[in-house]
Amino acid sequence: MKQLTTKICLLGDFSVGKTSLVRRFVESRFDESYLSTIGVRVSRKTIELTTIIPTTLTMLIWDTAGSEAFSTIVRTYYQGSSGALLVCDLTRTDTLASIGTYMREFQSINPGVPFVIIGNKVDLESQRTITDELIESAATTYGTPWFLGSAKTGAGVEQAFQALGTVICNQRSSI
Repeated sequence: MKQLTTKICLLGDFSVGKTSLVRRFVESRFDESYLSTIGVRVSRKTIELTTIIPTTLTMLIWDTAGSEAFSTIVRTYYQGSSGALLVCDLTRTDTLASIGTYMREFQSINPGVPFVIIGNKVDLESQRTITDELIESAATTYGTPWFLGSAKTGAGVEQAFQALGTVICNQRSSI
């Protein structure tokens, strides 16, 4: 089995749930309190992937501050990344519109890297303003897979990270 370590970033506006998604994925837990990320927080998780070449992938997950998305400091965090999870909050329509800007900024530093979109907070169905069709349209525009997820319940979280890891590994295998 191939061993690989890769750096990925979570991108999205403040309060979309980036830190909660990482905590759910890495630690299998959720905290109701809001923790604003200052700068960046790095977490690590190793997963097994059945890709072109079966791979043990160690993900170094960089959770960046959403409110400072385009500062020079945050851009330096992006360098050397193999991919990114674009996060929107399903209860705030403007957060879906923002992911294109994050993606373009990220690709200006890391051309050709893959992305996966996750619409977070699917558990808040009654407050939802972003439909599946809107996310699918954005994903089609950006040529990326998309998932619905919930950091609170765990729904879709593992699948989104696994999908990003698979695309990264397959892309590296074809180089």
